[in-house]
Amino acid sequence: MRLLHGLAKICATFDDPNLVSRAGLVPVMALAQRAGLGGLVAEHVRIGHRCGVNAHLKVPCLAAGMIAGADSIDDMDLLRHGAMPGLFGGIRAPSTLGSFLRSFTWGNVLQLEQVSRQLLADLARRCPLLPGKDTVAFLDIDSMQKRVYGHQKHGAAFGHTKIQGKSLLVRGLNVLAAAISTPLAAPVIAATRLRGGNAASARGAASFAAASAATARAAGCTGTLVVRADSAFYSAAFTGAVRRAGAFFSVTMRMDPKVRAVIAAIPETAWTPIKYPRAIWDGQLRRWVSDAEVAEVEYTAFASKKDQAITARLIVRRVKDLNRKAGQGQDELFPVWRYHAVFTDSPFATIILSFHVSRVCGLRRPVVDSVADGTLAA
Repeated sequence: MRLLHGLAKICATFDDPNLVSRAGLVPVMALAQRAGLGGLVAEHVRIGHRCGVNAHLKVPCLAAGMIAGADSIDDMDLLRHGAMPGLFGGIRAPSTLGSFLRSFTWGNVLQLEQVSRQLLADLARRCPLLPGKDTVAFLDIDSMQKRVYGHQKHGAAFGHTKIQGKSLLVRGLNVLAAAISTPLAAPVIAATRLRGGNAASARGAASFAAASAATARAAGCTGTLVVRADSAFYSAAFTGAVRRAGAFFSVTMRMDPKVRAVIAAIPETAWTPIKYPRAIWDGQLRRWVSDAEVAEVEYTAFASKKDQAITARLIVRRVKDLNRKAGQGQDELFPVWRYHAVFTDSPFATIILSFHVSRVCGLRRPVVDSVADGTLAA
């Protein structure tokens, strides 16, 4: 088999008026319609610009386009391919949707976030989205720098990110995301916030955590709710906001001199060996780790801040730091450990917490990557 024309003369188009290119949107949009997406938008979103009319029709169009794989305004034209207008009404042209998005203010974005929270709550009631949510649920919060290339991209600035373990300055936008999960359920995006590229991870994280915890409660997470985050969110404001929201916190600690001194004072008899049922990837050791040791001590954080000191549990996990450059058969003179400390007020036992720590290390990044690299990045 061979081509009959040169590649430059070939253009593939989907123009059959009797075929549907995205039939999978039918059950998805039917569920969104039953959950009241259009009605929620009409109730809460008020856009003053003349291009902001009919928001209850345009927002579902944008949601459908992103679900179908559109990652730009021009790609929204896929909603008008073939017989799609025969299945769905109220479809708007890409140019109309682009003008609609450009008319948004920060207040309108907050209104749309409210719609998202209420829609997630309704979806959780209609389908088994989060099994086990009435017993225990986790809310994982993380941020990521998303590279952009347009010279006139609003909010684009240089910010720190890690690529293959190296810290680099990347011009882009900063994504803050929260995901709800349970021991029986895959992560579900609870909230997202797009910020300027030079925004620090912790900027606005306290209010974001409080709003995300409220979303989790509205979605039916009536049991124990644990908010997990890395060391970038280790602050009195963040942990205090989580407590006021009626949740527990579990935050990775920075290895500053005070924390190192506390860890050094832990007696050897306090360490408990553990073995993970599934090996976890250690980015610093660059190998899979299945064995570790854990210990627990009481710790008071933020004592220098007036009326903000918090006394909770310091869970420390240590892993042997193997010298990969050592010759074969050359044994170590004494063990060298690498420590990972977590500050938490969670009610779980120390051993169970150590498994939660290992799980969150491998969970948050794929969730945020799916937000930043997926359709929401558009």
